[in-house]
Amino acid sequence: MVNIKNNICFFSNLKYNIFGDFMNELIMIKYGELTTKKANRKVFINLLEKNINNLLKDFEYKITKDRVRMYIECSSSDLDSIISKLKKVFGIHGIVVAHKIETDVELIKKTCLELVKNKYSTFKVNTKRADKNFEIHSMDFNNVIGGYILKNSDMKVDVHNPEVLINIEIRVDGTYIYTNEIAGLGGYPVGIQGKGLLMLSGGIDSPVAGYLAIKRGVDLECLYFESPPHTSVQAKEKVLKLASIINEYSGNIKVNIIPFTKIQEAIYKNCPDSYIITIMRRMMYRIAEEVCARKKLKVIINGESIGQVASQTLTSMRVINSVTNLPVIRPVACMDKLEIIDIANKINTYETSILPYEDCCTIFLPKHPVINPDLEKSITYENSFDYRELINEAIDNMEVVSLNKEEKYNDYL
Repeated sequence: MVNIKNNICFFSNLKYNIFGDFMNELIMIKYGELTTKKANRKVFINLLEKNINNLLKDFEYKITKDRVRMYIECSSSDLDSIISKLKKVFGIHGIVVAHKIETDVELIKKTCLELVKNKYSTFKVNTKRADKNFEIHSMDFNNVIGGYILKNSDMKVDVHNPEVLINIEIRVDGTYIYTNEIAGLGGYPVGIQGKGLLMLSGGIDSPVAGYLAIKRGVDLECLYFESPPHTSVQAKEKVLKLASIINEYSGNIKVNIIPFTKIQEAIYKNCPDSYIITIMRRMMYRIAEEVCARKKLKVIINGESIGQVASQTLTSMRVINSVTNLPVIRPVACMDKLEIIDIANKINTYETSILPYEDCCTIFLPKHPVINPDLEKSITYENSFDYRELINEAIDNMEVVSLNKEEKYNDYL
């Protein structure tokens, strides 16, 4: 469906929108953290608009914006669907359905009363006077509107815990009135920080790490290591499903699938059991660095949490991390498992993550992995086989799955 961006008509001095409805109801977006960006604010706002346009490509709507607010005009029948999608857009602090009217005191009074009468028992009025040419100060105008509602309804004022908060924003282009605000996800627009590579396993932690990285404006590609026949097709489909869930917050994700079998078998054959996980993780980091170089990605991101498993002690992280000079971002490093699970439930990845399909990190898990590996020993063990040739072969045979298409990964789940 083609988005209609203009074509506003006028009739009898009343402004109508492109959908034929009197243009007094629209979606207002509050930026939140974006407003701290000063000279760069426009860049952030323009990217937010671009991300919203990508998300709403199947709707008819019109966007206008300024330094403090963005407005979306759409058909009333699409309001709920559009708001549902906006709830998954990073960079938005708040979403409201606002009524835009002329800045006329009597009209503002009547509109506020109409919005709340016979619906609530207590209220509070909050006025923001951005247009300083409006002669009544904000606190005084709160009293004007509050007195009118008290006189014309059975409602009472409650300034501490009101059932409804009536927000009035008086701006140069008109007055916006709204009640309930829907909390947005906050953060930065996806892509403002460039792209990173998420090491995505089938566990609970890495999808949460990806979500948190996206929240800070990092667009993602994912890296998954498969080891057929040791890992199943179901394990791969599980990871693609997880990627598709976090892709709802981005819309740009690709999954790079590395055939890891030969490398893993070489490690198992040539290295002591206790060092298998350490050497395996070092190989994964080398591959991640090379994929980043080929795709011009800026950072490696993973779901490591300090002390959770043997490869995530501080000593292990140092030894494993030493194979790359790229920044490694660990969004859940200082969270405990319950905190991570709470976020996983919130973003709807938990139930998929706990499906019982093993990934390559668990199939060769030794009984007693080293928790304080020695760097020199690690180098000696991995030099016992030609890992560089195996890494090059694995990357050359990498499979790339784009999630931009509306593909479903439920065949095996």
